[in-house]
Amino acid sequence: MEPPGPQVDDHMAVDVALSVLIGARVPHLLLQDEDGRCAGLVTRAQLVAHRGSSWYVDRTRLRDIALDRGPFTSSTSVLGAAEAAMRVRTLDVSPVIDEHGYALGVLALAP
Repeated sequence: MEPPGPQVDDHMAVDVALSVLIGARVPHLLLQDEDGRCAGLVTRAQLVAHRGSSWYVDRTRLRDIALDRGPFTSSTSVLGAAEAAMRVRTLDVSPVIDEHGYALGVLALAP
């Protein structure tokens, strides 16, 4: 498990999120809801693809685009079960959350 990395509000604009992601030199951002709980994970590829779509507008918010919104990996999950669930959902990374929904870190599959 890696540290959670940058976390941003899910109401942030796609352009701003892409700038944060590039500036932080990270492959993904964790999204937080209004209570600070993990609301999703978005990758650079998802942001770039969305930005290049024909229906993109500069006011589009992260909460309005297709991204991984869970279920996320529980801090009490067995590693093998978490890995299997990620492979079934074809995820390379998954937020690890505590029992209240707050991000503790990110679980990444080895290549």
